[in-house]
Amino acid sequence: MELKSTNKWFWLTISVYLIIGLYLLFIIYSKPFINIEVKEENGAWIITNPYYKEWAVKHQISPGDIVLNINGKNVDEIATIKYDLVIRTANELTLMKSDGNSININIKSFDIIQLFYSVFLVPTIFYLLSLIISIYLYLKPKNTILINLLILFILTVSLAYLSIGASGVLNIFGIIVNRGSMLLCLVLLLHFLKEYFDFLNTRWLFIKNIKIFYVLPLIVIGLSIFGIIANSIHYAVSNIILGLFFLLLVIILSIMVISYIKYKVPQLKILLGSIIIPFIPFLFLYALPKIFFHNFLLSADICSIFLMFIPFSFIFTQLTERIFDMEYYISRLRYYSYFSFIFALWLLLGLYFLTGLSLARLTEIFLFTFLSLMALFYIKERLDYHKRKILFSTKDDYIHHLHTTIDSIGRVVKIEDLLARFAQEVALQLEVEHVSVLTYDFHTHQVILNNPSKEYMEHIDEALLERLSLGDIQKTDYFYLAFIHQDARFKRILVIDHRQAIYLKDEELLWLELLLLYLNNFIENTKMIEELLQQLKHKKASGNQELSWLNKLLWLRFEEEKYQLAQELHDTILQEQLHIAREMDALVHWKDVEMIPSQLEKVHEQMVISLNDLREYCESLKPPLLDTLGLNAALEKLIQKIHKRVDFMLIYTTDRLYLEDERLNLMIYRLFQELLNNALKHAYADTVDVQLLSTEKGFEILYTDDGVGYNVDDLIRTDSMGIRGMQERVQAFNGKFTLDSKVGEGMTIRIQVNEV
Repeated sequence: MELKSTNKWFWLTISVYLIIGLYLLFIIYSKPFINIEVKEENGAWIITNPYYKEWAVKHQISPGDIVLNINGKNVDEIATIKYDLVIRTANELTLMKSDGNSININIKSFDIIQLFYSVFLVPTIFYLLSLIISIYLYLKPKNTILINLLILFILTVSLAYLSIGASGVLNIFGIIVNRGSMLLCLVLLLHFLKEYFDFLNTRWLFIKNIKIFYVLPLIVIGLSIFGIIANSIHYAVSNIILGLFFLLLVIILSIMVISYIKYKVPQLKILLGSIIIPFIPFLFLYALPKIFFHNFLLSADICSIFLMFIPFSFIFTQLTERIFDMEYYISRLRYYSYFSFIFALWLLLGLYFLTGLSLARLTEIFLFTFLSLMALFYIKERLDYHKRKILFSTKDDYIHHLHTTIDSIGRVVKIEDLLARFAQEVALQLEVEHVSVLTYDFHTHQVILNNPSKEYMEHIDEALLERLSLGDIQKTDYFYLAFIHQDARFKRILVIDHRQAIYLKDEELLWLELLLLYLNNFIENTKMIEELLQQLKHKKASGNQELSWLNKLLWLRFEEEKYQLAQELHDTILQEQLHIAREMDALVHWKDVEMIPSQLEKVHEQMVISLNDLREYCESLKPPLLDTLGLNAALEKLIQKIHKRVDFMLIYTTDRLYLEDERLNLMIYRLFQELLNNALKHAYADTVDVQLLSTEKGFEILYTDDGVGYNVDDLIRTDSMGIRGMQERVQAFNGKFTLDSKVGEGMTIRIQVNEV
């Protein structure tokens, strides 16, 4: 029910956004913005300063011309000119020139090319981009209050920016949307910060009830309507609203600066920069000059371009790891931009010397070429990937070669046979006649080839053989030498005799390098298996119960667990204790005695939090209730603890089990821990159901959720949710682990264990 309600409100918001946006675009398109300053002199309205001078010259508009009619109406009938002293929009102008002749000027939409870019094209692109990203964020499995606020913030900033054009022509709806959304985006930003501080477990330093600030946009809308009705106070109302905007912005920045100075949280530093930097041009080049000097250094439409980066900087700095791999897209963008920039610059220089075009026109061509190439490279990469099976022949499809070669050599068990098969595959795939495997003995310094009939032994450099390491492929005058594998005594080298006539391409060298890495790991694993089989045979023959390899494996596993625990404690508990120690050291030398009790209270609060975290670690390592009160009590406490952190409905059933093997109790507890933590971090579900059921021979755990779901193959391959660890636990007790999941259709996990 709650999910349906959320869907309804989201799509209602999108619908309102579309309606408002499309109407604003219609206003901008239908009312050309010309911005001609005028003054009244002896009952006549005289042009003093056309803002777009090139356009004015083109239409024979010059200072000193008398404005007679605007859109067929007498100037005196246009109420806004009397207090604004600017002709902001017009489809038709009638002017009297200095010689007494009258001219009639018809103005088309976007006669002024600068307006087409700044008022229509760029805002429209930002409007559509905001819509796409908002829908994308909503459809991604991250439906939290932070994401919801971010979506509203993006849409509001977009409307504020889009409405600048409509507000500039003094359209009533455009003014109301522009001013209301301008304040609303700051209120949403304030609300976002409050929730983000809670997310970081950082104390909020401002009013707890942020929702009362949502009254401000309503007040601004009321003031705007009042200012439109009473034209004489229009500018006063405008300055009041700008003052409120400035005050709210100062509050937000103050909260961020003070919080960062006080808590030194790195996320706050990044967030602070992503807010301050885009606001600087708007604040110091438009808002403050407009408030104090009734003029501006840069127009609002230009300054507002920088504000567009705020919501997207939020996505990059705070949500990239949880939404998509931004680093990948940034790296691709950088890679494409290098080639696009160089070619576009080369084209620009060629056109400059060959055609003599103006600098403005060349700049437009440069930008168009640069952006077009960026798009072309990205589209080409995607198409090449999807069409890779038909774009390239099998002769040059090295991914296909890699797959078939690995499949072929992977069927061989013995190392000698493996190397021979590998040499055959390399010769076949590279179409080379003479390929051999060379074995270099470190003790005797002898070089042995698997094909002793070769006559080029004298050309092999032993010093080069000793220098070769993993991944190395060296070309000599006679051979390609490639490292295969090395152990305590022998080094194995692949020798490709090119006879000074064969040259391997980069793609072939990359194919060979990847194959060699695979082969090295394959040989290592094969040797380990052979050693284990030998020890097992020896154990069976001698009756020796102790296996050194098993002891080694267990020791390595214990060391890995200890390392992970030490790293986690170092990054959390230890850092908190060091911070507390520094706080106590500062209090020892504190001069303001009256402030010491309050500071001690904060330190005490930090110590309590640290102790609770340490207690949770201890409980995670060894659940205390498991031995004292049993499995059901331990599970009940675990579920109650999870209950406090989840935003989904958690349904659970735990039958009382009677198990002879007490180790199964710990395994069940660990499985519940992993399942519930996965539900908390990855499922993004509305309902999670986990059941522990008693069976005749053991027990069964059934987990289901209605979350985002996953591709099962990808999930098992990446092991991003600890699936392999749960499988290993279950298989260690001869149990069955079944996982069923599809993208968008939730997940089901069934675990069945029979006590032997």
